[in-house]
Amino acid sequence: MFITGCSPLGALNAFVSESNIVIKRDVRYGAHSRHQLDVAQTKTPQSGPELSSAKHPVVIFFYGGAWESGNKADYFFMAEALASRGYVVVVPDYRLYPEVIFPAYMDDAALAAKWTVDNIASYGGDVNNIVVMGHSSGAQIAALLAYDNTYLNRHGLSKSLFKGVVSLAGPMDFLPLTEPKLFQIFPESVRAASQPINFITGNEPPTLLMHGEADTRVGLHNTRNLAQRIRARGGKVDVTTYADVSHAGILLAFASPLRDNKPQLERVSEFINQATSKSPTVIAR
Repeated sequence: MFITGCSPLGALNAFVSESNIVIKRDVRYGAHSRHQLDVAQTKTPQSGPELSSAKHPVVIFFYGGAWESGNKADYFFMAEALASRGYVVVVPDYRLYPEVIFPAYMDDAALAAKWTVDNIASYGGDVNNIVVMGHSSGAQIAALLAYDNTYLNRHGLSKSLFKGVVSLAGPMDFLPLTEPKLFQIFPESVRAASQPINFITGNEPPTLLMHGEADTRVGLHNTRNLAQRIRARGGKVDVTTYADVSHAGILLAFASPLRDNKPQLERVSEFINQATSKSPTVIAR
C-alpha cells in the first residue's frame, strides 16, 4: 500500500548538481536527534547563510516511507528540483515507527513549520507564502498539518499559515487498514484522526493532488475521494493524474536525470506560483 523505502532514491543525488543552489544541512529545529532539517535555495552572488534580500515562496517537503523509514539526505534531488524553480525548500526529518506512533510525528511536522516561520526569512524565504508538500506518507503528514489545526495550534499557528498543499500519491482516505503494521502505527482510538479527508470544511488552503494511475501502493481512490470531499464542501482542489506512472515514478520524475520531458515539476510550479501569487525565476531545469 505504501512505499517502504526511499533509498536507493538517494543514489539519484550523485547526478544532481549543486552548481545553482546552496543547501544548509542538519539545521536543528528541536531537541530530538531526528529534529533536523535541510534548507535549499537558489544561489546568489552573496553565497552565504543569508543569501538573498528578495523573498521567495517557501516549500516544506515531507518525504514518504510508510511512517517507518526515510532520511532527508536521500531527498536532495527533490530539494534541488524545487529550489531550481526559485523556491526556498525545507526538508525535515521526523520521528518514525517504532519509536513513535501516530500522532507523535505530527507534532514534529508542526515544530518544523514553527521553525520555518521563525527562521526562513534569513534564508530568503517569504513567511507569508508557504506551501506544504509531501509524497506518499509524507503527503498524509503535509495534508493533515494543513487541514487539522490541532498540531499547529500548539505553536500559536493555524492552517492559514499555508497558501497551498501539494500531495504526490498521498494516502488521504486509507481506512480500513489492510496491513498489520499499520494497526500498530495507528491505534484504533486515534485512527479516524489520521485521515486527512475527515477534516475538510471547505476552508482549507488550495490543494493540488497528483497521482499515478499505475500506482499499486496507494490507491487512486485516496486522491479521488479527497477531491470529491473538498469540492462538496466548497474548497479549492486541482487533480492531475498520470497514465502509466507508478507510486515511486511520480516522485522520480522530479530528479534532474529523469525529469526531461516529464510534466510533474512544471505542474507543481504552476500551482505554487498561482497559490503564492509569485513568479520565481527558473534557475535550472
